[in-house]
Amino acid sequence: MYYNFCLSFLRKKIKSLSFQLTAVTFFFFSVSNAQVLKTIERKQSFDFDWKFTLGDSVKASAKSYNDNNWRKLDLPHDWSIEGKIEKSNPTGGAGGFFPAGIGWYRKTFNVPATWKSKQVTIYFEGVYMNAEVFINGKSLGVHPYGYTGFMYDLTPYLEKGKTNVIAVRVNNADQPNSRWYSGSGIYRHVWMIVTNPIHIANWGTAVTTPSVSTTKATVNVRTTLNNETDTAQNIVLNTSVSFKNAPTNAKAQNKVLVLPKSSIEVNQNIVVSKPMLWSPETPTLYKAQVQLVKSNVVVDEVPIDFGIRSIKFSTDSGFQLNGKTLKLNGGCVHHDNGCLGAAAFDWAEERRVTLLKAAGFNAIRTSHNPPSEVFLTTCDKLGIMVIDEAFDGWKTTKTKYDYANFFKDWWQRDLESMLLRDRNHPSIIMWSIGNEIIERKKPEAVETAKDLADFVHKTDSTRPVTSAMTTWDKEWEIFDPLMAAHDIAGYNYQLHRAKTDHERVPSRIIVHTESFPRDAFTNWKLVKDNSYILGDFVWTAWDYLGESGIGRWYHNGEPTVNMSKPELFPHHGAYCGDIDLIGWRKPVSHYRSMLYNNNEKLYMAVREPEVAPDSIHTTTWAVWPTWESWTWPGFEGKKIQVEVYSKFPKVRLFRNNTLIGEKMTGEAEKFMAKFYVPYEQGELKAYGVLDEKNVDSCILKSASGAAKLKLTADRKTIKANGQDVSFIAVEVTDAKGIFQANTANTLHFSIEGQGSIAGVDNANLKDTASYVSTERNAWNGRALVVIKSGKKVGTIKLTVSAEGLTSETITLNVK
Repeated sequence: MYYNFCLSFLRKKIKSLSFQLTAVTFFFFSVSNAQVLKTIERKQSFDFDWKFTLGDSVKASAKSYNDNNWRKLDLPHDWSIEGKIEKSNPTGGAGGFFPAGIGWYRKTFNVPATWKSKQVTIYFEGVYMNAEVFINGKSLGVHPYGYTGFMYDLTPYLEKGKTNVIAVRVNNADQPNSRWYSGSGIYRHVWMIVTNPIHIANWGTAVTTPSVSTTKATVNVRTTLNNETDTAQNIVLNTSVSFKNAPTNAKAQNKVLVLPKSSIEVNQNIVVSKPMLWSPETPTLYKAQVQLVKSNVVVDEVPIDFGIRSIKFSTDSGFQLNGKTLKLNGGCVHHDNGCLGAAAFDWAEERRVTLLKAAGFNAIRTSHNPPSEVFLTTCDKLGIMVIDEAFDGWKTTKTKYDYANFFKDWWQRDLESMLLRDRNHPSIIMWSIGNEIIERKKPEAVETAKDLADFVHKTDSTRPVTSAMTTWDKEWEIFDPLMAAHDIAGYNYQLHRAKTDHERVPSRIIVHTESFPRDAFTNWKLVKDNSYILGDFVWTAWDYLGESGIGRWYHNGEPTVNMSKPELFPHHGAYCGDIDLIGWRKPVSHYRSMLYNNNEKLYMAVREPEVAPDSIHTTTWAVWPTWESWTWPGFEGKKIQVEVYSKFPKVRLFRNNTLIGEKMTGEAEKFMAKFYVPYEQGELKAYGVLDEKNVDSCILKSASGAAKLKLTADRKTIKANGQDVSFIAVEVTDAKGIFQANTANTLHFSIEGQGSIAGVDNANLKDTASYVSTERNAWNGRALVVIKSGKKVGTIKLTVSAEGLTSETITLNVK
């Protein structure tokens, strides 16, 4: 039986008990001497020691099934990324031409006799897709959606003191079912949750900050308590707030009677004096420690990280965080981690957020599904605001087997799963209920939007609801009723309509939920000059697999179709990201950051020249290929376009210490200067000019022939937990260490010690070589190796070699 911990099954019980709760709940003044019952860890990792096979077997659910020949692995795991990229694969260009299919996972584990009186739940953070879970041969249910977490109650089926078997059948065979790379398998963490029969409900605590100032803040904590026993239980709910692990005087204590086989919600208000407010500049986090005490013993305890902040939206002041107007420099991101596929290793998720923050983004839209838990936790820690999105579509399919087939029966459960899991994240400022809904021109779409928006507001009234809308024809005003069903109107590629829309509907608050990368300045100016426009979210902030070729550039004679068509093979990814698949910031990323920020003021890149009679063409989502390189052999004496992005009033450009020219770079010039420079080996140097003085500089140097390799690890010490990863950038240089972009050497990787190669990449989305390999060609002088730790303390030594180049070795510590 499906056991949904999204608490929808509690609502009627909670409502019916509201009178009793009011009658028996009162402040209780002393549980300070309560003892903590530390016998069993509440939330235990269930990621390790699984068995896996690709293919179907009707008998694999049985406890007695012989899985000795199955592959041993740990989670998270994505089998699609391990497969061969082929034009014939049924995922097609939308799915990146990767394989899919059906896979089985099994795990044998012991249940101690001490769990006899415990409530045991298994929690899957994400399985793509159609996951059927079995315990000892008993089917617990099927969860279709690949992006929401789900739980099952194992308690009635466990054999205490004996060996038990969990089996999971994952069915991603019906294709196509996604417009981007989805991955296949148990690609996020799995947890075992063990509690006493009287316990805090999973996802059962909501923390909000209804009143915020710099002198004090009110923290509201609503906690749902479950009593699985046959008798009424007198308990004490004790909640305290701490900051940087130091206790504060902010606490609340309530004595509660919980009736047999029922649930109640306890509402507590806690005042925090002189709070540190959460913001992108100061992402301060507090911790609410929620304890359930019975007979002076702590029988359950849940920590909740939260931020104290206020959010407000209006046409007059736009988006205000803690009373201050902020413009959203946003980017859309899909969920894959490049060469790791969909596998959500913690550091891979943290790294993406870290690099997005470094690239100047202050907001992310999780298109078009809820992200991993650690992704949002990192946004909290680093101070990046989030539009958390539930669905790509509603009732009408975009691909034959997509979520529309399940929407009618599942949207409430999946939406509630997202809301309850994510509601305590201060980074989340908006909920999105959809994207470019196919039926958006039909009246029933308005009713669906109202149903979803009302459901969101009932679960969380503290954040507004949006969804992304667009049109590819002249009809636009017909969407006014649909937009009115939302708190904020999301525009995809339609910000040019904002001014006339504001005249027609002056109460409408607008956020540009998707935009073309090349329109960065135009959209920035619209955002800057109009208070009713909250911000701009580029498609995309980070590159992704699937939706093949949407952001490519191409040459004469190559297919001109827009995206995802079979004739675009071997393209298997988008290439429209400001940051490419290995984490390198394209020049457009630096330009966009300068528009919204002042920490980066000068940048220079060179536009790839055309070779007559050939021409370079770009798609609507593409920008011209532009590189951090002044190494262009064969173009000696020919003019090449050099672009300088600047927040200074003026720039000067020198080639080999000779002034090429100077140009203004203010807002009127779109903060950009273009120079047409005859190519000559040596050095290009751009200066930012202030008061006629050269105050900042940017340099590009010509490289000689490829000679060496440079290895740079983003982390040189990783955890010995079998899941930690380090991303090692590989660059080809000349003998002097100058980056050599004109190289495609085959790189060979060998590893020794307490780790393994998890993936290799080069950001070339036409290169169909395996992402799980010990070799990879460099592309434009770069490649990437991802190293995964083992479970023993020690070191990892990675050696990279290539014919004609000096080998290089890097050592990581595993602790």
